[in-house]
Amino acid sequence: MASLHPKTPGAYQIGEAAALSGVSSANIRFYEKEKLLSPQGRGDNSYRFYSNGDIHQLRFIRLCRALDMSLDEVRTLLGLDLNIKADCATARVALDGHLGHVRARLKELRALEKDLKALRDRCDGTDAHCHIIEALHEQADSLPLPPVQPAAPARKRHV
Repeated sequence: MASLHPKTPGAYQIGEAAALSGVSSANIRFYEKEKLLSPQGRGDNSYRFYSNGDIHQLRFIRLCRALDMSLDEVRTLLGLDLNIKADCATARVALDGHLGHVRARLKELRALEKDLKALRDRCDGTDAHCHIIEALHEQADSLPLPPVQPAAPARKRHV
């Protein structure tokens, strides 16, 4: 990493990068850890500095995450070049895969909506007790028990 002076144009500290990109400082650090971003420089004080290109990349990541893409999907798209025709096909395949996930999630959400409407319709608030809460308690009692985990062997203490 190059050493940068804080006054270098286009050299932003993490708080400035967060403000310019709309990505929190914590998420910037997380994206670095996940190898989605690699800041271009460090100051004499070892603080990371982010370039205009890094800010763009953070905005790109934020956009992809807002489209509910996984980190792997974002990583794939970040690795593509907009001027290479084969990369366009790769981007389309990645988006087709993501569309499949979104469609499956929509199906799950429609089933959830149906279940919630049925639960809501159990009570109009005029009875002596709430049939919604009653149904939730019944459902809680009917949930299968989680598998029993074997107990960990006792650890010997050193005296």
